[in-house]
Amino acid sequence: MLRRTLLALAVAAGTLVASAGAALAQHVPFTTAAFEAAQAAGRPILVDVYAPWCPTCRAQEPVIERLTAQPAYDDLVVFRVDFDGQKDALRRFGAQRQSTLIAFRGREETGRNVGVTAYFEIERLLQTTAAR
Repeated sequence: MLRRTLLALAVAAGTLVASAGAALAQHVPFTTAAFEAAQAAGRPILVDVYAPWCPTCRAQEPVIERLTAQPAYDDLVVFRVDFDGQKDALRRFGAQRQSTLIAFRGREETGRNVGVTAYFEIERLLQTTAAR
């Protein structure tokens, strides 16, 4: 079942994420179709508003990677929104700055952080995506 859900998300995204190493294996480029499919499936979701030139984004990246490597987050989908190129997505989420992290459980937004790099704070945000 999980395999079919993941495949459906990859197809909906219209792209398979090529692994340039394990660093980005957890991130899926944001598309409306893939995001809505994950929401409809009730998946835990993290939206990562990212800019490659942003030092805070780069500091968040290894923390997110370390957390998502834990078995507790095996079902989590991390969508990366390109701050410079996906202005429609920024408006959709009300994200005004890069380094914004937004957590969802299905269709419900469960929390957000802006500019946070501390492991325990990002972990607390991800914990809000867990089934209750």
